[in-house]
Amino acid sequence: MIRVGLTGGIASGKSTVGEQIRLLGALVVDSDQLARDVVVAGSEGLAEVVDHFGSEVLQADGSLDRARLGSIVFGDEQALAVLNGIIHPRVREAKASIEAQVEDPYAIVVHMVPLLVETGQADDFDALVVVDVDEQVQLERLMARNGLDEQQARARIGAQASRVERLRVADFVIRNDAGLEELAERTHAVWHEVLKLRGQQGDGCGC
Repeated sequence: MIRVGLTGGIASGKSTVGEQIRLLGALVVDSDQLARDVVVAGSEGLAEVVDHFGSEVLQADGSLDRARLGSIVFGDEQALAVLNGIIHPRVREAKASIEAQVEDPYAIVVHMVPLLVETGQADDFDALVVVDVDEQVQLERLMARNGLDEQQARARIGAQASRVERLRVADFVIRNDAGLEELAERTHAVWHEVLKLRGQQGDGCGC
């Protein structure tokens, strides 16, 4: 199995790239989706979140109020660390379960992980793909997408690794500073490079 990490800052376009890669034939494991799954209503994960942050993070139907929780943890490193300590181990367990079901030794499994660098996982993959975008563009996209003011958006960006830190560990970089057509072309080009890892794995020489 070839394990590829796909990451990028918030509002960088990771999900769009991940979907394009899935259409190219990869098994894409979305850590964001798994993070939502491990705190669904009635789950042990949600119960632990409530124990730490109080019932005010719940909506009337018993599900997690993500906006309310986000307002608590973003900008508060200690609170964010507590939340990550609840969610990340459960997400990693879910990912391991998915990988265990892959039988093809040459399968390419792409793990889309927003906080890959922040959680020290950069060395856990055969290759690391970073979706990169200028910081001002990232800020504007995040404000428009999530309905945040500038201070809120900067707090969320500031809670993640810097652009420099992500680029430092990247094997492949996909710039997302143009339209969808250009992004698809760049993703396709990187995917062709990733496919070469199959040949390297088959050589058995460690080259």
